[in-house]
Amino acid sequence: MAFFKFAITLLLLALISARISLAHPGIGIGWGGNGQYGGTFYSLFPQFYQFSCPQVDNIVMSVLQEAIARQPRIAASLLRLHFHDCFVQGCDASVLLDDSAAIVSEKNSVPNRNSLRGFEVIDEIKSKLEEACPQTVSCADIVALAARGSVVLSGGPSWELPLGRRDSRTASLSGSNSNIPPPNSTVQNLIASFKRQGLNEVDLVSLSGGHTIGVARCVTFKQRLYNQNGNNQPDETLERTYYFGLKSVCPRTGGDNNISPLDFASPAKFDNTYFKLVLLGKGLLTSDEVLLTGDVGNIVQLVKSYAEDDELFFKQFAQSMVKMGNISPLTGFNGEVRKNCRLVN
Repeated sequence: MAFFKFAITLLLLALISARISLAHPGIGIGWGGNGQYGGTFYSLFPQFYQFSCPQVDNIVMSVLQEAIARQPRIAASLLRLHFHDCFVQGCDASVLLDDSAAIVSEKNSVPNRNSLRGFEVIDEIKSKLEEACPQTVSCADIVALAARGSVVLSGGPSWELPLGRRDSRTASLSGSNSNIPPPNSTVQNLIASFKRQGLNEVDLVSLSGGHTIGVARCVTFKQRLYNQNGNNQPDETLERTYYFGLKSVCPRTGGDNNISPLDFASPAKFDNTYFKLVLLGKGLLTSDEVLLTGDVGNIVQLVKSYAEDDELFFKQFAQSMVKMGNISPLTGFNGEVRKNCRLVN
């Protein structure tokens, strides 16, 4: 009799779990998020929108194809947007929120101001998804999907992307100022910054490879050209021909918003050329070059390995993107699904 009652209880739990999961995909009731029997857990998984919005991938990719065709560098901007979102209170679309009575926008932080781009593309994706699947797909998931799609459309790897993030009702200007590593970071600072997010040296090097696409403003590398160590001298690690080329783009005074490719050999193609350039002293930012000159741990060897083997780089980049996309997501009943990515509901 006791066994019969236990079996009936398990059956009822299974039925309840199935009904809740259909109503709220990603919610599981059963064997516990911490390995404990009878707990409740909320998780990200690739099929999160399988029934509630099966066309989500097609909609995202169709918008991205048009946007990247119009302006190829927007692919790098959307990849960077995901990074700047996840490094500040987790992957919760806080970076998309505009200033309001209750919100001080992260868009005003030093790393983001006059620099972060791609918001209009996210808005367009959200608008089309709201038409197809109202109040279903979160802005945080849209940012993650847009990053993956941008890499794929630039010739890079794809990956199975866990979904089910929800959107924050808050932003953190101070977190944006303190958690996003600046372009003049030392390798020690980079390692510490990534470690705070649960990312290791392998993740640091592979994700730095995202600089294989996109551009940077003169203001982010001017110090290297004219006053790297406070002695009015250039960074001696810069390859000389590359150095003179950069000076023509980025003068000592003015020109702060002039741009230069992070990977001048193939700036719109996602490949492993970035690592080859770093090895030649042609990394654009200090944070690129210190991967070679910082001489910490296995970082230099990782740079060499990725420079020699693009398949290895692609595989690790995909794994590290999944790992970064799992930084402190809001799930279950936490947060919300915004109707407008710029505003809380």
